[in-house]
Formats: sequence, C-alpha cells, structure tokens
Amino acid sequence: MTKWRPTSHLLGPRIEGYLGRYARSSDAVRYAPAACIGGLRPEGRGPLSWASWTQTTGGSISTELRVNDRIRVPEVRLVGPGGEQVGIVRIEDALRLAAESDLDLVEVAPTARPPVCRLMDYGKFKYEAAQKARESRRNQTNTIIKEMKLRPKIDQHDYDTKKGHVVRFLKAGDKVKITIMFRGREQHRPELGYRLLQKLGEDVSDLGVVEAHPRQDGRNMTMVLAPLKKKSEAQAEVAAEKAKTTAERTAEREAEAAAEKARREAQQKTATPKKARRRSENLDPDMEA
Repeated sequence: MTKWRPTSHLLGPRIEGYLGRYARSSDAVRYAPAACIGGLRPEGRGPLSWASWTQTTGGSISTELRVNDRIRVPEVRLVGPGGEQVGIVRIEDALRLAAESDLDLVEVAPTARPPVCRLMDYGKFKYEAAQKARESRRNQTNTIIKEMKLRPKIDQHDYDTKKGHVVRFLKAGDKVKITIMFRGREQHRPELGYRLLQKLGEDVSDLGVVEAHPRQDGRNMTMVLAPLKKKSEAQAEVAAEKAKTTAERTAEREAEAAAEKARREAQQKTATPKKARRRSENLDPDMEA
C-alpha cells in the first residue's frame, strides 16, 4: 500500500501517523489528488510546483483579445477599420476581408451574441493602448499625508518653524496631520492643544482647510488639514515657479557675464600702453639682444 505523507495538513487529512478526528485510512486516495498544491503526495515526492498546477488545471485565464485564427465562432458582427458597420458575416469571410485589407481581425466584444470583431492593425492598437496606460499612470496622483507633531507649550520660534513646514506641505498639495502630544499633567488640560490647533488652522487658512476637526486620541490630539488645490495643480505651479526661478538666474548670470566682458574691454581701451623696452647700456655690444 502506498504511504502518503502530509506536505500541508491544511489542504487534506493527515493519513500517515495521526489521521485526525474525521479522517479514515480509505481517505488516502480520495484526498490525495495529483494536482493538489502542497497536498498529499506519494512517499519520496514533494508538493507540486505552480507550473505543474497550471499545466494540470489549464492555466490562468488570459486577458488578451483573440485575433484572427484564434477566433473560434461560426459568425461574427464585423466592424470596418473606420468604424462602419459591415454586418453579421461568417468567420471565413471576415478572415478573408482582413487578409485582403492587410489588417487583423480582432474580437473586441467576445460576450456579445454574435461576438463583435473589428478590422484593425493589432500591433498599432496594442502600442497606443500601452502609451495611454503609461500616460494615465504618469498623471495619476497619490494622496500623501504628512505629519507634524507639536507640544502644547511650544515656543513661538518653534511654532513658526513647524508652521513653515505645514505651509510647504500644503503648497505641494499634500494633506497634513497635526498631532499635539500631551505628557503628565498636560493630559488634564486638553484645551491648550485645542487652542493651538485652532490657531494653526487660522494661520494657514489661505492654503488649506480643516478636513478632520481636533479630537482626543489617548494622550494625543489630532487634526487633519487638506490643501485647497489639487495635487496636480500644485505640482504644475511648483514646476512653473521652478522654471521661472531657473530662467531668472540664467538671465542674471548672462547679464553679469556681459557686464564683466564690457568692463574688461573698457579697461583695455583706457589702459596706458607699455613703453618699449630699451637695450641696456651695460650689456656687451657683441651680445645679441
């Protein structure tokens, strides 16, 4: 009798050794399928790999559109390359029209009855779809929540520094979570943190709004500020401001270089010409100059 060893008792009963409360020896064959990932396998063999599983069960479902000879239906509703409706035709006629037009027959609506197919350049279609997907991923914005922690008895200078960071985050289009941390007897004075959060919200009211009002959370009091502008708009403004600053600095450097060049040319014009060097009388007359 073949002995079965458990590779994962979560997927089947343990046949060898302790069988479990509801397991029987006759369950060895019934609960030991050949295509069970991590299930019961004959002694000396390990669990099946994912490749073996996909080969046995038929693999994963493909999301690719069926093209040309892969379309296995007797008739289709054909759409021309310009979007014109051709009508319901046999699959052989649709393939013949695709070959004559040097295009591909693509099944665009497989769930329709009959399926809808269109004549198109499938390679160009896939390239344009990939470009659109890449562009959409580039334009999508991820919401990032920054966090700033303060103390109820924060100094004015430290408060100004923290507020500057909050202003920078809001200008960049990010949400900001303000946390007031209480320690010791400060927990009995929550109004101090509430007033501080209200003051900060009023100071940055031109850049953001209070999305979540102050609330006590254990030893902390939190508040969430949301920017008035969207992330994409804020990024566009930051990029425009950066480009403007770069152009101004470039113009300043060019102006300084032109002024320096003009100053050197003026100095050369007004400079006193050097006197011609005379031959020293102490030299030996036979010595060449």
